[in-house]
Amino acid sequence: MKKIYKNGKIYIEKGYFAQAIYISDGIIKEIGKNEDILRYKADEIIDLEGKTMIPGLNDSHLHLTMMGANMNACNLNEARSIDEIISMGREFLETNPDIKVLVGKGWNQNSFTSGEKRLLTRHDLDKISTQIPIVFDRVCIHVSVGNSLALEILRADENTTIEGGEIQLGEDKRPNGIFSENAVRYLQSIVPQKTKENIEKDFLKAMDYAVSLGLTSVQSCDVMGGDFKKVFEVINEIAKDEKLKLRYSHQFNFQEIEDFKEYLNKEHLNEVYDEKMYSKGALKLFKDGSLGARTALMKNGYNDAPSEKGVDALSDKKLYELCKLASESNIRVITHAIGDEAVERVIDIYEDVMAGKNTLRHGIVHNQITTRNQLERIRDLDIAVMYQPVFLLADIPIIEDRVGKELASTSYAFNTLYQMGAPVSFSTDAPVEDCNPFINIFAAVNRTKLDLTPSGGYYPDEKMSVEDAIDAYTIKSAYNEFKEDFKGRLKEGYVADMVILDRDIFTIDKSEIKDIKVIETIVAGNTVYKA
Repeated sequence: MKKIYKNGKIYIEKGYFAQAIYISDGIIKEIGKNEDILRYKADEIIDLEGKTMIPGLNDSHLHLTMMGANMNACNLNEARSIDEIISMGREFLETNPDIKVLVGKGWNQNSFTSGEKRLLTRHDLDKISTQIPIVFDRVCIHVSVGNSLALEILRADENTTIEGGEIQLGEDKRPNGIFSENAVRYLQSIVPQKTKENIEKDFLKAMDYAVSLGLTSVQSCDVMGGDFKKVFEVINEIAKDEKLKLRYSHQFNFQEIEDFKEYLNKEHLNEVYDEKMYSKGALKLFKDGSLGARTALMKNGYNDAPSEKGVDALSDKKLYELCKLASESNIRVITHAIGDEAVERVIDIYEDVMAGKNTLRHGIVHNQITTRNQLERIRDLDIAVMYQPVFLLADIPIIEDRVGKELASTSYAFNTLYQMGAPVSFSTDAPVEDCNPFINIFAAVNRTKLDLTPSGGYYPDEKMSVEDAIDAYTIKSAYNEFKEDFKGRLKEGYVADMVILDRDIFTIDKSEIKDIKVIETIVAGNTVYKA
């Protein structure tokens, strides 16, 4: 199939645009002026009528099946108070009377606009029901809350301990229903295991949503320990049945070395991966938690709670052993690290394992709270960083309270690290945030909340240009996968992964970037979404 797109504003690279593009069998053959491209014979000629085309966007870290699960669960993202969460839970139970466990996703106490702004407890969830177990996950997925019946089923009491996690106690010295880090999985163990059909339904629903937003590639952590074989089987079948509408790269999480060894001995040898549409990907590890839940690992504790230092979700010894085995197996490692202490320890361990050269492109996911020295070390060691500018929308009001003004000034340092030349890419960590890339780019470019506050932007020196933000979402994300030689740009010899926008992202007022809609998403020359 041969296609020509003409009369467009086609982004090639910073400062360079073209009018037309010629595609043959899913590969870009030539880009240039209309008259140059129209000399080719094509099966189809599409007039862009002046619209803007950019390379297909590549989210460098999200959770696709979890996105779909959220879309099919009690969605709490819009809740603005504890009372509203209780009402949402009751309403969901009324409309789904046959469920065995009420699962809710996406609440965030930092978004509450009325009532108490605190973590939920079992006492709040008991107001929804005491007849059915309830598990409500915070938006970061590093904290989850169960009602009293859920705790009874688990037989969790003040003496129950979980390595790398915490079961919080209330004033009565009994569990108050709050579980953090590794203890979250303990609480979630009461939720019935999803069938393969459930997992496929979640995956396909999320994938359809992702392509509607211009994502043509995702690097997705859907394998999260536990019954990981089932998840691999489902996604393998989707790939074999050619149901993938976007390019998919695994990020598999194994916190225990025995689970990782089992993966190496079995799934890693699977021949289903073509490394174009479907890729083996990277080992994903968790070093700490989240800033909003105060489980991010902080060197000097929290500014607004000095006695709290966060949660060390994976010991340095285990982190080193997993990184070493991955490196010996020629597998890239990416590690979740948000607090400055977590970032420091990950850098130290990578430096030790890498022996001076980051040939496998090991990386850090989030890298939120950082010192200038840490940023320089990341650059010098060529450590890849997967940033989420969209986190600023919720975090701006709490950053300085949590870490103090001095440390805040060198944190969320997207632009500084990018200009230093470090491999910086963008992601949303969906469903922690919506996977909409244009809200993410809005945050990177404006560094404000959606209401454009604070005026001028939060630490405005960290604002990125539109072109740099798009590159972070395309060619820089492709770099993470060792795929910058065939995707991430619109250029000759690259795959025809492209997005047509409803307005010109390069010239509109930057406040409008969040409102951009996708007209068409194209993968390998084929339209996978059309508005």
